[in-house]
Amino acid sequence: MISELVSSNKCYGGWHQQWQHTSEDLQCSMRFAIFLPPQIENSSRVPVLYWLSGLTCTDENFMQKSGAQRIAADLGIAIVTPDTSPRGAGVPDDPNQADDLGLGAGFYVNATEPPWNQHYQMYDYVADELPSLIESQFPVTQQRAIAGHSMGGHGALVIALRNPQRYSSVSAFSPISHPSDCPWGRKAFAHYLGPDDGMTWQRYDACELLALSTPHLPVLIDQGTADQFLSEQLKPGALLKAAEQAGYPISLRMQPDYDHSYYFIASFIEEHLRFHAQWFDH
Repeated sequence: MISELVSSNKCYGGWHQQWQHTSEDLQCSMRFAIFLPPQIENSSRVPVLYWLSGLTCTDENFMQKSGAQRIAADLGIAIVTPDTSPRGAGVPDDPNQADDLGLGAGFYVNATEPPWNQHYQMYDYVADELPSLIESQFPVTQQRAIAGHSMGGHGALVIALRNPQRYSSVSAFSPISHPSDCPWGRKAFAHYLGPDDGMTWQRYDACELLALSTPHLPVLIDQGTADQFLSEQLKPGALLKAAEQAGYPISLRMQPDYDHSYYFIASFIEEHLRFHAQWFDH
């Protein structure tokens, strides 16, 4: 659990830092970023938003492109962004070097199939190991929210729905809503989890989990109508239908003309941070 500081930069009165540590769950060295708002200078502990990024991303994409630090500094919220997969020598990758499997594409599951099962335990890492490290080493409370984009939106929804007692709210941009029924998800799940047995894949599919998750968390989802992956990969309609059938209230907003990029995320990240802030206990 011992971490090594990689970089530290003053930002909106707080600090953006990158840290490296050895992960027991992933059996490799991992890097994460954290934004610590200026409120910690007064010995205040602050709640945490965990942000999960999408395919090909690292801890850097959200921190460099979203503009979230300005709002987080105002609200007194720490932001933690893990990497999207294990990394390093010996960590398997897609032999065809595709973007949707292997390095940068952990899909936030616990892999059960070789060669992935030794390192690709991203569900446990995000849900358990990383929060334990953050809460033991930084001036934060145990209040958590979780959010993400695309593959990370899938991860945020799944982790929150399976652990509603650990999070006060969840939000997502352009999530892979029904991975059991889209090309990205089917490919990743088949490699990481093996053939669909009617149960294993469903444990990592938000559409399936909505009917099983209680209590209900506040959920905010934004999806751009000009997203090039909308109909084939993301399928927000399936998520909305599943939520209605389960009686699980969610807010799913279709944003006209927005695409899948960080321009979209930057346009609405303030609303997401303020959404999470209202559910933290102050």
